[in-house]
Amino acid sequence: MSVLMRDEAQTRAQFLDVQRYTIDLDLTAGEETFDSRTLIRFTALADGDTFVEIKPATLRSISLDGHPLDPADLDGNRFPLTSLTSGEHELRIDAAMRYSRTGEGMHRFTDPTDNETYVYTQLFMEDVQRVFAAFDQPDLKSVFALTVTAPEGWTVLGNGTAQHTGDGRWTIAPTPPISTYLVAVAAGPWHSVTTEHAGLPFGIHCRRSLAPHLDTDAEEILDITRACFDRFQEKFDEPYPFDSYDQAFVPEFNAGAMENPGLVTFRDEFIYRSAVTDTERQVRGMVIAHEMAHMWFGDLVTLAWWDDIWLNESFAEYMGYQTLAEATRFTDTWVDFGVARKGWGYDADQRPSTHPVAPDPAAVPDTASAMLNFDGISYAKGASALRQLVTWLGEKDFLAGINTHFARHKFGNATLADFIDNLASATDRDVHAWAGQWLRTTGVDTLTPHITETDTTWSLAVDHHGSRPHRIAVGTYDHAIDTQSGPDRLVLRDRFDIGIPQDDAPTTRPGRRPALVVLNDSDLTYAKVRLDPDSWNTVLSSLSGIPDALTRAVVWNTARDMVRDGELAPATYIEAARTHLPHETDLALHQGVLTFADTQVAGRYLSPEDRPAALTTLSALCRDLIRRTEDGSNPGLRLIAVRHLIDAATQPDAIQGWLTEGTVPGGPELDAELRWRILTRLAVLGAIDESAIAAELGQDPSATGQEGAARCRAALPTPQAKAAAWQAMFTDDSLSNYLFSAIAQGFWQPEQTDLVSAYVPRYYPEATKLAVRRGPAIAEAAGRYAFPAYAIDANSLHLGEEALTDQALIPALRRKLADQIDDLRRALAVRDAH
Repeated sequence: MSVLMRDEAQTRAQFLDVQRYTIDLDLTAGEETFDSRTLIRFTALADGDTFVEIKPATLRSISLDGHPLDPADLDGNRFPLTSLTSGEHELRIDAAMRYSRTGEGMHRFTDPTDNETYVYTQLFMEDVQRVFAAFDQPDLKSVFALTVTAPEGWTVLGNGTAQHTGDGRWTIAPTPPISTYLVAVAAGPWHSVTTEHAGLPFGIHCRRSLAPHLDTDAEEILDITRACFDRFQEKFDEPYPFDSYDQAFVPEFNAGAMENPGLVTFRDEFIYRSAVTDTERQVRGMVIAHEMAHMWFGDLVTLAWWDDIWLNESFAEYMGYQTLAEATRFTDTWVDFGVARKGWGYDADQRPSTHPVAPDPAAVPDTASAMLNFDGISYAKGASALRQLVTWLGEKDFLAGINTHFARHKFGNATLADFIDNLASATDRDVHAWAGQWLRTTGVDTLTPHITETDTTWSLAVDHHGSRPHRIAVGTYDHAIDTQSGPDRLVLRDRFDIGIPQDDAPTTRPGRRPALVVLNDSDLTYAKVRLDPDSWNTVLSSLSGIPDALTRAVVWNTARDMVRDGELAPATYIEAARTHLPHETDLALHQGVLTFADTQVAGRYLSPEDRPAALTTLSALCRDLIRRTEDGSNPGLRLIAVRHLIDAATQPDAIQGWLTEGTVPGGPELDAELRWRILTRLAVLGAIDESAIAAELGQDPSATGQEGAARCRAALPTPQAKAAAWQAMFTDDSLSNYLFSAIAQGFWQPEQTDLVSAYVPRYYPEATKLAVRRGPAIAEAAGRYAFPAYAIDANSLHLGEEALTDQALIPALRRKLADQIDDLRRALAVRDAH
């Protein structure tokens, strides 16, 4: 299949004006294919040639202005339209299209709980061609009018309000002009909760087997939706641009969510079957807000080409966190961003595959290369850059520039240059220079304090390694007079702003030097920060005594970065967690620190010989947290501790008893998520067999249960289990994206490196062939989950580096492998340093 080149898209955009798509989909044709009939009305602006894209199972017929064309002329995914004359044209296409099991195009899923079937579209980048014929590029916007024939008893959802006209026929209201990749359909026997807000129909939808769980959370989801909607209406001069707002929670979704206008699709893990923490609810709320921000930035105003994808994602990421904090009870969302999300950006920006937030257009010559930029840079770094921009520019001027941008480009396309020009129109500051320094550069700046003192003053100088200007807050803290047990409490002495680089002399403040000085105290910029030696000593004894959770997040990120950079012994991080998490009050910090300690420090940065001691320390920490929550005062913290105690177990006895009893003593009772979590760990430890997995699957035959069983079977420490899992991953092309990922997650385990060592050299050639056969979504899963992440040695690194020279690697797998191999190189360096 041919990818679309940027220069081809530019040529076609100058040649065509596309007015309307009339699309008829028939979902009753069978389990393998559906029928797709498309009428495209367009104008050729000159005489010449072009092409339309489609990826059919069978192209039945195609005609131009009533004249039949030969379907055999289809070349890959392109049908040539030659000798077009200037003027209006009608193109008709009739095709059978394949359903997908990989989350691309029209994905089809049959729920094992009740055997009900659901389909939904994910048309991002170039997957619209799997559903209907299109001039498939973001700057050829058009009106889309869809009709859908579905089985009786199904509900059809689309970008506009949908009306059932009888006999399984549904008509979806025509859209305003939108890009091809934003068209959406979701059909099936949905369970729906509907309401009206601001004069518009609102709905939330999920598969029937999840109905009780959606109903439990429906009011929370709708409250967040309404609150964020109202806040965006206050922020933006342009009113909400579509006729309805549906949110469908769909199965086996590859991303977190997708911003289809009027029909946002989410992965249905956001409908919680089991107990979750308030931080997880906050994350769901942020995703709701993020996707809603896209209704304006991405849907109303759309990028002209994929080099500007950051304009969509960075803006929605920033607005998602900021608006959720302003409009809902989740006022501390930036803490979770700092401890969980920001590291994604820092990590991506230190790999060889890094790129500017706004890459040079030449670096994104086609759609395949564009897909690689959906990473921590376009999301987390870009959002951090916008947060710094707002700090420097002021929110009033920032929003004024944004509203100018919407007004000038609504229902059209815009570029980075347009965006910066519109921001510049609202301020006297040099936004163009700021954009060059922040958006066109790569890498992470590092800020290191140097403190001197006299009898009456102390001075702060900042060593700035990097090129970007920063406006940061500096927090200074003293020890409190406190008789409480545990780490010392700290009190804020002062918080003041400075510019980096500093204009002239060091900043001088009255009094003795504080016990702790924290650069970037409010986490308003994007930079690694370090502590001076005295402040570091204070942190080791008093980190959990810092009064503000966002400041603690900055300090924990400093420790995380130091571990990754080989400057802090991994065991010291584990000990810091052991010392301070029993006194921590913020759930996002508990979750973020424990996850890094377990998955990265104990899993990769410590040697296999040191791993058992680290897991013993983490287990002791989790038991402390469980004891702390025996009074029922903090069920979220208790749940976090129980989860991580399961993951850190080195002996099966304790958690096996929980499984037998069906509860943790004192709670919680084991729900499906905890039961599968325990079974997975017991499988790793060799404490269960196939009969236990089958028995649990009999109790939970849901899709999640199927994934849990697949993960457990792959985790069993036997040659037979590993062989079966490997064959399923790399030879069974019928596996869905979720089942593939579950098997891959179970296969590689830190405790089983000797058992699976023979599979390490097999991984690279077999993953390469798999990616060619099954495409980018499975390639991404193969690179993320099936990679031998725990084979941390020089030979494994050599194999990986050699594999990157293979010209058969498709771009999605090459990029994922490059990142994984760099992480492997870093893990080896950390081990060597300590």
